[in-house]
Amino acid sequence: MARRGELFSGLTVALVTPMNSDGSLNESMLKALVDFHVEAGTDGLVPVGTTGESPTLSHDEHERVIAITCDHAAGRIKVMAGTGSNSTAEAIRLTASAKRAGATGALMVAPYYNKPTQEGFFQHYRAVAEHVDLPIVLYNIPGRTAKNMEPETICRIADTCPSVVAIKESTGSMDQASQILAASDLTVLSGDDSLTLPLLALGGSGVVSVAGNIVPQDVKAMVTAFQTGNIAKAQELHHKLFPLCRDMLGLSTNPIPVKAAMKLLGRDCGEVRLPLTPLTDSQLAALRTTLQRYGLLNV
Repeated sequence: MARRGELFSGLTVALVTPMNSDGSLNESMLKALVDFHVEAGTDGLVPVGTTGESPTLSHDEHERVIAITCDHAAGRIKVMAGTGSNSTAEAIRLTASAKRAGATGALMVAPYYNKPTQEGFFQHYRAVAEHVDLPIVLYNIPGRTAKNMEPETICRIADTCPSVVAIKESTGSMDQASQILAASDLTVLSGDDSLTLPLLALGGSGVVSVAGNIVPQDVKAMVTAFQTGNIAKAQELHHKLFPLCRDMLGLSTNPIPVKAAMKLLGRDCGEVRLPLTPLTDSQLAALRTTLQRYGLLNV
């Protein structure tokens, strides 16, 4: 089946949001990250997703990060701007702002905390799609939102809203991913680095990656190997990446570990904002060991 959102296939990296020592946005570092991913061959970027600390950015900062990313990308790399909200009116406003900034599309997390009904999810996305003409990628992550968007709802949204082109699938359920792939023409993207290869095997088209912040070439190589039929190479890269993803992301809540890893690797993006807190000394030592085992740090 031809998929409607293949412009978002491959490797999209969920960008961290760089902060200065006083907690303000580090705009020069954000531009440097965009350049880094252009040079690495990353296919797309997500500014202001979960990894970009969207819950603790002000509305002005949220729009500023997206605008800087789009402006500096200048067509060199796709931008899937994080514009989701648990308020439909706010989601419309953020998505319209991203369109004005020049985003390729919008990544919209399912409304969180207020736990809409399945009808509420449908009405939410339909309202945004009707108000803003921009490709939309659904983002289903019930571990953070407290409510699963059921496959039937996702397919109903796809059937009703042509501008909804893909879904970032972060339920961890291969059954749910299979249902979506079988019953819709949405492009399905992995939202969990460790499950990217299994999802590709089901018919998925890529990943929105956290690990891609530090090893974009390896994540991209795994996806490309699978897509070009080199399954053995894809498996080899999966097994190389798996301990890094498990050990790094398992240390603490994302993006705490990846920001710490980037600092250790010489690309300091500052600390996370409260209520997130930095790694403890013992966690930092474990992270250093993980990066050494991968070959990213000297022993």
